[in-house]
Amino acid sequence: MSQSRYFLRAGKAEAEAVYEALDMAFEEHGSPVAISEIDEARGLFEVSAYFDAADAHAWEGIFAEAVGPALAGRIEREELPDKDWMADVLKALKPVRAGRFLVHGAHDRDKIAANDLSIEIEAGQAFGTGHHGTTAGCLTMIGQIATRRRPRNALDLGTGSAVLAIGLAKLARVPVLATDIDPVAVRVAKANVVANGVAPFVTSVTAVGFAAPGIRARAPFDLIVANILAGPLMQLAPQFARHLARRGDIVLSGILVRQRDAVLAAFRVQGLFHRRTLVIGDWVTLHLAR
Repeated sequence: MSQSRYFLRAGKAEAEAVYEALDMAFEEHGSPVAISEIDEARGLFEVSAYFDAADAHAWEGIFAEAVGPALAGRIEREELPDKDWMADVLKALKPVRAGRFLVHGAHDRDKIAANDLSIEIEAGQAFGTGHHGTTAGCLTMIGQIATRRRPRNALDLGTGSAVLAIGLAKLARVPVLATDIDPVAVRVAKANVVANGVAPFVTSVTAVGFAAPGIRARAPFDLIVANILAGPLMQLAPQFARHLARRGDIVLSGILVRQRDAVLAAFRVQGLFHRRTLVIGDWVTLHLAR
């Protein structure tokens, strides 16, 4: 059945308030509500709600009421055709190679070569299929670091779908703690870890930043990988330093090229210094060490 999407764009504070109002308004009706950042430079977010096209008009008034009169004039509507979106997504997701790693879906298992480290991830609820430049950059950097100096204890902070944790476990065969702020992501990560045969090595837990008993219990880490965003990375810089082993390495991404120097400065203050930068498109991946 075809769908209708009602949406509006606003700054972060307004968008988050609208998202909460819509989520509450449609909670009992089961209509999906989503929020996403569409322009980081301008701080612009988009909030959407999805309805079956046949009865979308019945919900239009409730949507407008939840948004409020001040923002109701910004509401837009988009008609979505009846199609198998997941099939289209999977078809578009070609295997991604990053050093020895090959990130792929189940439909591309025939592309795995003899010496590949295969990471099988399906498009789903959690961020990270390996197709974003930040994920590929982290995998490449991890491969270079871990083959030169094998870590004994690693942390994947903000794991998403656990691509990086799985890659680390397959390459180094060492314990990896994979954390995420989102319980849904952690649930997806656990399933991906099992599907990729590295459950004995990877533990997935919910954590906000470094605030989790599991992190404190397993620190210090020889290698910390974090593919999140520049702002949170800079805020967490002191925590990275506190949880890193004396000769440990850090791999950071989710950073735009123009944000590189600010991130490096925040970590330099903590005694963590730049070793290498990898640029893929508009994004950079950084290697730092004490």
